Amino acid sequence: MGSEQPSKTTRRKPGKVDTPLSEKLQRVEWGEFRIGDLFEINPTKYYRLRNEEIISKSGEVPLISNSSTNNGVMGFSNLEANNEGNSITCSDTTIGADTMFYQEKDFIGYSHIQHLVPKIKPFNKAIASIIISACRVSTSNSKYDYGNKFNRKAMNNTKIHLPTTQNGEIDFEFMENFIAELEAERVAKLENYLVENGFTDYVLTDEEKAILEAFRNDKILRGGGELIDNQQFINIEWDWFNLEKLFGKSTRGRRLKSDDRVSGSLPFVTAGETDEGISAFIGNDVVVFSENTTTIDMFGSAKYRNYKYGGDDHIAVVHTEHLPKFAAIFVTTAIHKSSYTGQFHYGRNFYAKDADELSISLPVKNNVPDYETMETLISAIQKLVIKEVVHYADSKIAATKTLINKKT
Repeated sequence: MGSEQPSKTTRRKPGKVDTPLSEKLQRVEWGEFRIGDLFEINPTKYYRLRNEEIISKSGEVPLISNSSTNNGVMGFSNLEANNEGNSITCSDTTIGADTMFYQEKDFIGYSHIQHLVPKIKPFNKAIASIIISACRVSTSNSKYDYGNKFNRKAMNNTKIHLPTTQNGEIDFEFMENFIAELEAERVAKLENYLVENGFTDYVLTDEEKAILEAFRNDKILRGGGELIDNQQFINIEWDWFNLEKLFGKSTRGRRLKSDDRVSGSLPFVTAGETDEGISAFIGNDVVVFSENTTTIDMFGSAKYRNYKYGGDDHIAVVHTEHLPKFAAIFVTTAIHKSSYTGQFHYGRNFYAKDADELSISLPVKNNVPDYETMETLISAIQKLVIKEVVHYADSKIAATKTLINKKT
């Protein structure tokens, strides 16, 4: 099975058996293959234009860069795709295969991106995912570094291990079945999570529909709403409020050097976007801030926290803990809109005193913040997200069952 089968050595894959899927990995035979025998590897075709000339808000053609996130997609374009999909891309400026991604659709290339066009058949997302994982394993502890990049020559010569049939050919059927079962297992866990956490109700109430419509249409008008023939007409009034007057003085965290941190279970929040700003889990005796509060880092980036945590001196804590959860989330968004404007940086940090002086725009009713409307809006948004997740899980389960039934 397969159009090209390079030389290889067959062996059993060692490792610990944890799950039925792991047991399957133990039982299958594994062979060694050279990437250059599996793919034709050449630089991607790309437009010699500036990024702003390529990327468009209304574009649908992916632009693949050397990013290690978001499948390598930098943005989307209205220009014509110049590289075929159902293939793999990888930057030749990295020290391993962390920028290697499967590209389902035709795409636009970028400089220093290699295009791995399959010689093997069949080839699809499932098969690609196993090959990419094998490449990342092969290069994770390799000789590649910033002076010796994972370039086209290195890609061609890299050897990986793949499942094989009894006659030594790549076992494509095993790979496809394995990924299908793996997806089914993960979707089942997702379904259980939704049920256990009560994320099963995604039917919008009339009030939620009306408030969503009001926000979508930007109905920033004075006046209340009334219910006529089961149709809600909502006019939302807004006003500005000082943060300190709403929630009292904000609190600043305290510095805790990395070397002084003791391993533990308390999230420790610092400045940054990675992992929501959580830099470590500590066991130190520090001030513990309440859940249902908002942090603002040194750059003005606000984040809602639904757990207890500690914070360093680059963190200001706004005490929204007495608000309903969904209202606190709405307030966090309003804070972020006012604080994360680019005026705060390494030379001009955001501090707790800046939070106390901050004004935010909120819906109002009778001249006070309308937290009920805020709750309703966030509830509606959560339901829309849950609806998409549930539909995704349902479609994945149906597709997986169909595939497994065809294979059995």
